[in-house]
Amino acid sequence: MLGLHSHIKREVSIAPLATFRALFGMIMIVSILRFAMNGWIEQLYIEPQYFFSFSAFDWVRPFSKYGMYALFVLMAIGAAGIMAGWRYRIASPLFFFTFTYVELIDKTNYLNHYYFVSIIAFLLMLVPANRYFSLDVIRKPEIELTKVPGGMVNIFKLQLGLVYFFAGMAKINPDWLIKAMPLKIWLAGKTNIPLIGSLLNYKWVAYVFSWGGMLYDLCVPFLLISSRWRKFGYLGVLVFHILTSLLFKIGMFPFIMILCTLIFFPASFHQNLITRFRSVFQPVASAIILRQQVAVVKRSGNYTWRIIPIVIAIHFAIQIVIPLRYVIYPGDLFWTEEGYRFSWRVMLMEKAGSAQFQIRSANGKTEHVDNSEFLTPYQEKMMSTQPDMILQFAHHLASIYSTRGFESPSVYVNAQVTLNGRRSRPIIDNSIDLASVRYSPGDNYWITKQAG
Repeated sequence: MLGLHSHIKREVSIAPLATFRALFGMIMIVSILRFAMNGWIEQLYIEPQYFFSFSAFDWVRPFSKYGMYALFVLMAIGAAGIMAGWRYRIASPLFFFTFTYVELIDKTNYLNHYYFVSIIAFLLMLVPANRYFSLDVIRKPEIELTKVPGGMVNIFKLQLGLVYFFAGMAKINPDWLIKAMPLKIWLAGKTNIPLIGSLLNYKWVAYVFSWGGMLYDLCVPFLLISSRWRKFGYLGVLVFHILTSLLFKIGMFPFIMILCTLIFFPASFHQNLITRFRSVFQPVASAIILRQQVAVVKRSGNYTWRIIPIVIAIHFAIQIVIPLRYVIYPGDLFWTEEGYRFSWRVMLMEKAGSAQFQIRSANGKTEHVDNSEFLTPYQEKMMSTQPDMILQFAHHLASIYSTRGFESPSVYVNAQVTLNGRRSRPIIDNSIDLASVRYSPGDNYWITKQAG
């Protein structure tokens, strides 16, 4: 307990916090620009006519076309404020709330790294990351700090460690380790990659990647916290994330993790980064250095946590419980997907399928649904393999068809799904009227059992 208390209360250099803030803000600006330039704002949040809301967040709805673009502009402003440490107490909540709002609009677009970004943005709101090497310090030199309680830096290390740990634990399953699935499927389609492409045809390579990925995730947090092994751990971070970026289309996540894990390096490393950055941007650097020399004399670095430790303790309790919640749900996790989201299960399954809905009226009228009338191709693809989204869409169809002359419409679905190379089979009991089913976590009688 004394050691833990020391790690939380003992004053450490604020430099790692400052560089973490700046790098995170920078990569977020790049991500937002990339998102806009690829046309994804329109494709994902303007073109769809229906959105799969998260439980308890059905009030989160997209704005108009210009409203959505304005939301992303505000998000970019927030990210820029975080990067520069400018009006930070406004910029950090602005980014957190705009980013999280967008991600709550449609669960179709859920990605682990979006969830990770929201978490980091939330934690950044709780710490004084703007009180060193920032435009806020230029504006108000008296706020500068050179020291902060160690807990303010260590919470980011802990969060990263949890992400890696749970990602590694999730890989300890028969499909991943015994069958090398789904990597055996994915790697066979990547043989055109230079240098290593020819190796990807061999089955043993899939097993090396599967076991290596599991061991990497479980070991890398411990390597990074060790001064002796840190460089080897970070080399592993670089190799792992660059390789996954080359092999798979997973967006900015590898680069986010590469930059964020730099926080494990000592304060001297971060101070050196800051010094080099100042030398490049000399006009701004001169103002920062001048004020720093005055501020260091005036400030010893005292900063109190107040209520923040309670908030952080609750946060990490939630971060530990949520990835483990799947154990209370019946059925195979990959099949039912109850407890799958928000649990750092990254690229663990190859799941594909189709869902054909039939509407039946109390007066005997029936109709087969054309999903493309209501959903974009991407929404249909994601919905067809995820039971909760199938049920959600069924309720939407019941509501729609009740306005089309169908009296008390019943909704049935023939949803065929294949998981990790297994034969295709029904994922939903096609004898059950989904319009009469009310979703309740764990009460998944309407989902079929997964065959071995």
